[in-house]
Amino acid sequence: MNTSTLVQKLWNCCNVLRDDGMSYGDYVEQLTYLLFLKMADERHPVRELSCR
Repeated sequence: MNTSTLVQKLWNCCNVLRDDGMSYGDYVEQLTYLLFLKMADERHPVRELSCR
């Protein structure tokens, strides 16, 4: 994924949150949290448990 694609996806998320009535500060907080979770997942992916 290149930078412009990532920026476009981020702005799309901002538009959805704004249209749902969230303030600028609120959606910046939410998107920051989502990016943090995404980075953590990429560093330490959750392994699927197998039931045997």
